[in-house]
Parts: sequence; structure tokens; C-alpha cells
Amino acid sequence: MAKYINDGTIELDRGVSVYSCAAAVGRMESDGPLGNCFDYAAEGAELGLTTWEKAESTFQQYAFDIALRKAKLIKEDISFIFAGDLLNQCTGSAYGLRDTDIPFFGLYGACSTMAESLALASLFADMRIGEFFAAVTSSHFCSAERQFRFPINYGGVRPPTAQWTATGAGCCITSAAEKAPFVKRITVGKITDMGIKDANNMGAAMAGAAYDTINRHLINTKTTPQDYDAIYTGDLGQVGTDLLKELFRRDGVQIENIHKDCGLMLYDREKQDVHAGGSGCGCSASVLCGHILPMIAEGKLHRVLFAATGALMSPTIVQQGESIPGISHLVEISDRQEG
Repeated sequence: MAKYINDGTIELDRGVSVYSCAAAVGRMESDGPLGNCFDYAAEGAELGLTTWEKAESTFQQYAFDIALRKAKLIKEDISFIFAGDLLNQCTGSAYGLRDTDIPFFGLYGACSTMAESLALASLFADMRIGEFFAAVTSSHFCSAERQFRFPINYGGVRPPTAQWTATGAGCCITSAAEKAPFVKRITVGKITDMGIKDANNMGAAMAGAAYDTINRHLINTKTTPQDYDAIYTGDLGQVGTDLLKELFRRDGVQIENIHKDCGLMLYDREKQDVHAGGSGCGCSASVLCGHILPMIAEGKLHRVLFAATGALMSPTIVQQGESIPGISHLVEISDRQEG
């Protein structure tokens, strides 16, 4: 049974299996450095549908369906789904999963939703409230631009600090099974406000949350960055990554050789026009499900921290002059069930 350690950190009994995972992405994502890692890569972002929002829901369906097939499960085997996205009322998830007939928890953690959903799906598995659980999330460049900034047909100019919202989705299926990778510990994020008011500078808005959550996890578990093969953040991009490293340097802690950011891994910034890097729920989700978890399952990585980060912004509130709070949820993942 899960054990509360301190200050938001929870240790799972023997580790919960990420029994299956899948990632579905758009063309730009499949053209990036991790292009060979994904289970499904679309020829374009539209999928032949009439709206960007329908396309996003379909990417989420694809990720869920592929994860089921890889696990040799059917949807009736799933006890609960934990899902969310960036759209109003989480419609990407609600419409994408509405035909599953599975008990559904709708989540909003912005771009931290992959870690939030995986944490909850792992806790339910640890408590044996059912047998299999799905954690799903998605984002889409065009639907996100329409909601948070300007519709792409407006031709708005993006500043250097802006990040490219990934088109794609990820799904993890958790279980109490004895199969690597294993979720070992969770640290729940706290709302952290860096005072950033620029909606085109998400990395700076989220860096403080990533620092707070990772730092609390290290303190609560009595570990150091060097105890892990890698510490992955979700979507800080170059600006947020630089800030995160500076925050740790002030503590005398070096994370340069350990830290990797999904927003800098998904795209080739020299060849692809993504400015400061990638973002969106689908960014860290696709990197986790397409690259990180398979590396752990193959024994190429042994122990990692996955700290997805989210900017809890609303276009209305930002237009009123408010700052943008950030949050980061963390999941510790290992190739070993014990120890």
C-alpha cells in the first residue's frame, strides 16, 4: 500500500507497472530527432477531419487504442481512465474517449497532465482499486494556438521565447503486474508563481514549479541528482531549462549532466522552426511513452525522474494582467520492482 513520506511525496508499495504505453504524433514531431520512437505518425496534423479539435481527440483515441493492443487488452479490461488536455473543459479528452464506456476522471494540469494522470493511475493500481488503469493526454498545435493565442490563419509573429505546442498524444496503462517499468514514487506539485505575465514565455513561468517539485522529491527521498540516470522535465524549452539550472546552481547543486527537457528533445531547433522548443501536453507525453519508458523497459535506463510542467493560464485572466502560475508533478520510474 502507498506510504506518505513528506511534503507531497508518496512511495508506492512495491512499484506499479507501466504495463503498456503508446504515443501518436503529427508529421512535424515524427520529423524530429525521436521520429523512429513513436507508435503512430500522421502524414499531417488534420487526419482528414474538419476541425483541429476533432483531430486532437483522434490522436488521443489512437494512443489509447494502440496501448490496449500492445498490452493485448480490450477496453473492458480498463477500470478507470485519467485523462486531460489543454482545451476548454478538457474537450479533447471528453470527445476522444466518450465512446469507451469506461469510468472517467477528467484532469487539468496543463502540460503537466501526463505526470498527473500517470501518478493517479499508479496510485489506483497500488491500492488495487481495479486491475488496469489508463493515463492519457494530448495537445495539438493548431487547437492550442486558437485557444491561447491567435488562430494560425492570422499569421501572428512568435517571439524567440515562444514554444511550439506539440501535436500528439500519449497513453500509459498501469497495473500491479510484475513487469518493468515501475512507478516507485510520486511527488505532487504545488502551484508556484514566478510573476511571469507573458503568454509567449511559458518556460520561465514553469521553471520555478519544476525546481520546487524536483527539489522536494530529492529532499524527501534523501537522494541527489546523481542517483538517477536522468531527470526529465516536460516542456521548459531553452528559456525554462536555463532558469531551472540557475535555480539549482544557487543551491550548489549541479544538474547539467543529468537533466533533459522533453521540449528540447522532441524537435531539432536548428532545422525546425520551434523557437525555444516544444510544449503542450502531447510533448512530454509522446517523449515519455515513445522514448523514455521503452528505454527503461529495455534496461538502457535504470532510474529516472519525470517531472512534467504546466502553466495554469487562462487567456481571459492573462488579458486582465494577472501572472501565470505553474505546476509540476513528478513520477519516479525504475526498471526494478524492489529497491
